[in-house]
Amino acid sequence: MGDAGEGLIDAESRFQERLAEREQERHHRLAVVPVDAERKRRSDSLQLARTELKRQASVTQHVLRKEQIKKALQDIESELGKL
Repeated sequence: MGDAGEGLIDAESRFQERLAEREQERHHRLAVVPVDAERKRRSDSLQLARTELKRQASVTQHVLRKEQIKKALQDIESELGKL
């Protein structure tokens, strides 16, 4: 009977170890995914803004507005470079 009891204790230890490993993996996955999703969202947003500003630059005739667009495009390029 002593051997059967030891087997149950070993099985319980392995179960606890696996449970801890799964919990750690779950925390790791949850920590990594939102960061990448946020980076992707930010990148997509900046790229859309860049596309719109380029469109505006192609149709704008006003000199001051063209300068504003040029500065905004530089800022967007800088932000995209940081990502």
